[in-house]
Amino acid sequence: MGIRLSEHKSFFIRLKQSDIEISDNLEELSLLDIDFEKYSNITSKAYNNSSYRFLFEKKENAYEIKADYCIGIDWLGQTGKYLYVEPKINNVSIQSFINRLESEDDSSFEEENAINKPYELDYLNMLLQVTSVAESNQEVQDLVQIDWEADQISIEQKDDKLTPFLVVRFLQTLKSIVRKGLKKNYYKVQENLNNRVKGKILVGQNIKQNIFKNRLTSTFCEYQVFGEDHLENRFLKKVLKFVISYVENNKILLSNNYNIIQQTINYCRPTFELISDDIKETELKHIKYNPFYREYKDALQIGSHILKRFAYNITQTSEQRVTTPPFWIDMPRLFELYVFSKMMEDNPLSKKEIHYQFSTYGNSLDILVSESENQMVIDAKYKLHYNTGHLHNDIRQVAGYARLNTVREKLKVKDDRNIDCLIIYPDMELGETDLSLENINHKKQKIKTYHKVYKFGVKLPWIEN
Repeated sequence: MGIRLSEHKSFFIRLKQSDIEISDNLEELSLLDIDFEKYSNITSKAYNNSSYRFLFEKKENAYEIKADYCIGIDWLGQTGKYLYVEPKINNVSIQSFINRLESEDDSSFEEENAINKPYELDYLNMLLQVTSVAESNQEVQDLVQIDWEADQISIEQKDDKLTPFLVVRFLQTLKSIVRKGLKKNYYKVQENLNNRVKGKILVGQNIKQNIFKNRLTSTFCEYQVFGEDHLENRFLKKVLKFVISYVENNKILLSNNYNIIQQTINYCRPTFELISDDIKETELKHIKYNPFYREYKDALQIGSHILKRFAYNITQTSEQRVTTPPFWIDMPRLFELYVFSKMMEDNPLSKKEIHYQFSTYGNSLDILVSESENQMVIDAKYKLHYNTGHLHNDIRQVAGYARLNTVREKLKVKDDRNIDCLIIYPDMELGETDLSLENINHKKQKIKTYHKVYKFGVKLPWIEN
């Protein structure tokens, strides 16, 4: 049994007073004393310093489980239940909040909830965008946490968010490898040679295959070859076969992204036609990574996750019910990288003036624009509050970045003027898709409470059901 939530939604586990008490509320669970006490040892789980996997709060005769800024699935302690958080931005709460500010009539709230539906974010499209831009693709790390040691959770294939994520990551990394050219290396070849010897003779196999069969002119040898058909490329070929099978069996699950993913497969597949897929995963332990081929390390790690995901059995790529390890995807970081990738894509002439994660004295601001006519400090906030207002702590943070001496030196500001500060946030209704500096300057909205502080809504890709 699982508890299903979307981002920022809450679920309550209440203490049932008697066996005959029945609750019709789908957003709560009523339990008797014995079962209720199983949840007493559960605590909030942090993802990193800024976000949680989920929040768990103890109240009077109840526990509240609240989704935060991550999507994924995880066990709830030893209760036998799991928590599943979907990638949905709840536009119901946004619109309701706006309407309730304008009206004191709470009856409209129920009506809106019955009509409106939350947006299901197309997180795969966001990932494809991030990994398609070289500058943002270099920063893709720590986006997902997977607990391979925990017991697997059984779910429907359509609810599997981890596998599509890993598939897209792998294919985009593989595309980068193919574009640069497959790495060549020395690898061992075993062959039964006629009338010649090369490398070393494998005595045992030579006796079995030649001496016992009276093939006295043949010798079974092992020798080294320099080429592309080596250990790492064979492993990538094997993972690619799993990926192709998964994509073909899950066209509906991949929805609008299927064609883009298929194009990437068609781009990579011809390069591996002459590569064998005869390999054991244990052989990868002896691989030494070359810094010049950094993408290989990422591709091999992601590929290992994919094969573990299917238990090295390609038939599992077509199963309707699957098991998955507990995992979490960091949506704030994905949003941050999505904004950065769009800015790099929409400002081709100003790429060198857009700095990601500009660091100084332990501080790291999201994006710094140093172009003389568009200087600004940008903080990407994956928060819905900015649709209707602002958060003072966020603005204090971005304003503090703008007052750092190293930032002012980077922007060559020598007088006392204030640097523009911008909060970029998701806005599914009226958000912009053009993140060129010209459009940002034209469409940004001033936050009236503060001097030279602005906000700018970005429309994220979403799935139409």
